[in-house]
Amino acid sequence: MAVDSPWKARRKRHLRVRAKVKGTSSKPRLCVFRSLNHIYAQVIDDSQGCTLTSASSLDPEIRSMTEAKTKTSESELVGTLVAKRALGQGIDQVAFDRGGYQYFGRVKALAEAARQAGLRF
Repeated sequence: MAVDSPWKARRKRHLRVRAKVKGTSSKPRLCVFRSLNHIYAQVIDDSQGCTLTSASSLDPEIRSMTEAKTKTSESELVGTLVAKRALGQGIDQVAFDRGGYQYFGRVKALAEAARQAGLRF
């Protein structure tokens, strides 16, 4: 039995999660993408096919605060920022899409920070 590469295994998990998690206009999807150095979060309405708001560790608001911080603490800042932007648009409940990543480390830090900032999921 052949072993999948890590990228293919994550892609399989992501498709399995996406089969169950759908974003609607009343409850959009909070999608997380984690690269080697950065983390990105989007609030997506799948029924319209559009991104409602987004945040990443590359945003100027966060870049100024992330000097000499760990990637996990950057993820917390991204979670707080995406929650603040979503609440500003009147979105208080989302469906969490971890993107095939384990709910651990940076992904968990982003989710917990978004919850503490007021998002429900």
